[in-house]
Amino acid sequence: MDLAYTTAGGVVGAVVTNYLSRNQERRQLRAAVMQQLLRVAAVRDRISDIVPSQRESPSRHTTGLRLLATARFGVTAVLEDGDDAEHAQREAISDLVVAALSAGVPRRVLDFAAGGEERALQCEVIRVIDLRLGGVLGDSLEELMTRCEEYRQATAQLLLRTLWHPWQTRWWRRVRLRALRQEVAALHRGQEAAMSVLAQPEHLDALAERPGGVRRITRPSDGL
Repeated sequence: MDLAYTTAGGVVGAVVTNYLSRNQERRQLRAAVMQQLLRVAAVRDRISDIVPSQRESPSRHTTGLRLLATARFGVTAVLEDGDDAEHAQREAISDLVVAALSAGVPRRVLDFAAGGEERALQCEVIRVIDLRLGGVLGDSLEELMTRCEEYRQATAQLLLRTLWHPWQTRWWRRVRLRALRQEVAALHRGQEAAMSVLAQPEHLDALAERPGGVRRITRPSDGL
């Protein structure tokens, strides 16, 4: 009898220890994903300037089949320390993908989250170019920025819900992804419309007249 109790206790103890160990590992993996997600978002917040691109030819880095706004206008978005914002974002997204896949997040969910951040960065580039031109987009820019931020938040929330509640979100995830496809299609049209206005000859000439085109970027939240 003593041996039976001892054996049973050992089995239960091993099961509990294994459960606690795996639970701790899951928490660490989730924490790593959240940390990398914050790092990706921080890249956009650290954009300080746009400068003429030093590349010999336009970048072929794309989101889907869409060339980046920076390539279209021949500029590079730079961070406060002078680093290329797109390069920094790609590195951050790469680390996010590794962390999220390790935590069991489906790749399709990851693709939408990464795409949301890339769209947000491109909207920021559009905003900065419009600022350089004196605000030619008018109220449509605010609408575009709002739609872009709402889409970015929606994709990030989907990622986090899938991360923390994988089984609960499993059944409605397909419906949510279908809705996000419609939202990103509308956002894409808005970005293309904004870039078409900014790419008008008179606006391109105005940008070209600013060699270096460098000045500090003042964000609306700065109150300046």
